[in-house]
Amino acid sequence: MTIEYVTLGVYLVLLLVLGASFSKDNKNVSDFVRGGAQGTWWLVGSSILIAGISAFTFTGNASAAFDAGPTFLVIYLGNITGYLVGALFLGRWMRQTRAYTLADILRERFGPEVEQFTVYLGTLLYPFSAAIQLWALAVFVSSLFGFPLMGTIVAIGLIVVLYSTAGGKWAVMATDFVQGLIVFAITIAMAFLSLRAVGGIGAFFDYFSDPRFAQDFKLVKEPGAFPGDKFAWKWIVVVFLMTVYQQISFNTAGRYLTCKDGREASRASWLALTLMAFGTAVWFIPPMVARFLYADEVLATGLDDPATASYAVIARILLPQGALGILIAAMFAATMSSMDSGINGQSGAILRNLLPPLRRKLGLAEMTDKQGVAAGRWCTLLLGAIIIAQSLLMSQFGKFKLFDAYLLISSIIGIPLAFPIMASLYFRRIPRWSYFFIFGAGCLPSIYSLIDARLFDNPWTIQDRAAAIFIASLAATGASMPFFKYSSKEYKARIGEFFRRIRTPIDFEKEIGASKDVRQAMLVSRAAFVMGGSILLLVFFPEDMGGRLVILFVGGLVIVAGALLRWAAGLERRKMGRQT
Repeated sequence: MTIEYVTLGVYLVLLLVLGASFSKDNKNVSDFVRGGAQGTWWLVGSSILIAGISAFTFTGNASAAFDAGPTFLVIYLGNITGYLVGALFLGRWMRQTRAYTLADILRERFGPEVEQFTVYLGTLLYPFSAAIQLWALAVFVSSLFGFPLMGTIVAIGLIVVLYSTAGGKWAVMATDFVQGLIVFAITIAMAFLSLRAVGGIGAFFDYFSDPRFAQDFKLVKEPGAFPGDKFAWKWIVVVFLMTVYQQISFNTAGRYLTCKDGREASRASWLALTLMAFGTAVWFIPPMVARFLYADEVLATGLDDPATASYAVIARILLPQGALGILIAAMFAATMSSMDSGINGQSGAILRNLLPPLRRKLGLAEMTDKQGVAAGRWCTLLLGAIIIAQSLLMSQFGKFKLFDAYLLISSIIGIPLAFPIMASLYFRRIPRWSYFFIFGAGCLPSIYSLIDARLFDNPWTIQDRAAAIFIASLAATGASMPFFKYSSKEYKARIGEFFRRIRTPIDFEKEIGASKDVRQAMLVSRAAFVMGGSILLLVFFPEDMGGRLVILFVGGLVIVAGALLRWAAGLERRKMGRQT
């Protein structure tokens, strides 16, 4: 296992170096929060995708694949549908708000009261989801290496915080891209090895009709086949709608704010859609093969939810020496990309929308650009400390399944909080006070479900709760719309200007200025060369040719991507030279 530790250590050091290399690009708040709105489509698109997955994909979701086959892929179909909406129009709209943060948009749409409410509430609630991601990664790593759970949480949390603090949004996007290359390369190799172990694609699908697995692997399960009626028709429909809804709400769509313009935002979403569709086809083959071939090994892990370790177990069996360290690095990558995006986004909201009003109330002068960047770094450090602490607490409740934990938090908290934000973009004629009215209506089913479960011993399923919240929120939206006509002329004029602006294309040269396309491509390509070269050094460790080929494929794919970026940067540089 020594080589696996060295691989992981080198990888983490390279991430810190890459984050530090972007530190000088943070000259003001815009740079730290949204990369100066100069992100190219390939950088933002890959960041969108990799930030949308985490080690949870290979733990919590892998457990669903192990237990129930392909039904849970409805979640990824929902993600793809959401990216399609982003590609067709939502990405353009979001970028064309010209906002720095989501809270900026809410201030323009509803006023400062809603802006402040969402920033304070988000600061309190965001660390919970990030803590779950850290927890998921720690479970995965402990399954492979036997690392102490709490020590893993602290170590990975610190690394994410350090490079996010140093490089801001630039470091987040750059590391996301490089980490995405590694995640895709090693998971493609894992899918190939799993299919080879099971006897090929045909044999893989033949297992679906095997009497030992046929009932569990039916696409649509009978109600009662799984706890909480999971994977039945109602669950499928509600979870699909939940996932699409999360992708098209402001909370998620805020990542388009980093793009150069609306066209780049649309192209970024098309890239994320393509990568997500491809990833869905390969990520969950290994845990299903683990169910067919290695169920005893998975169940012998001793975890409260053994299926959570299904991907880790089959990886330990199939991957050659040295490649296992790459897989662990990829899992670190997936979790860190989700955490760093969230930490940076929440830090941006604090820096841009929470601190300035507080400073004005205290009679303090506005922060200079240098002070703003410094404050952003302190916010990042503080949020990181909170996330690590909460993840440590969660790790003590091991009997709570990761897959269920994620969906539970999404339904109880996520839907009521995000629905009025989404409604403000898709429904023009809603009054200023409607945000709190819709939010309150969405919270009522959640509150009642908890009371019903506690006092009357009548627990609600996740799909029942989510469906009730959707219905209540939509009804509240419809009920508020007739009151729009009583809104002030000032508010109606502001809403008219808001919708006019989001449909007005951005003139990049006038609004932003010089691009950083070449610098982005050159820095990321160098990182890809170093990372790919480091992986290729592992080719000497496997004892068989098959193992060496896996190492060559993973390292070679990363280097080819770096070469393509270097080539594109050269073309752009020559183009700029001709223009001058």
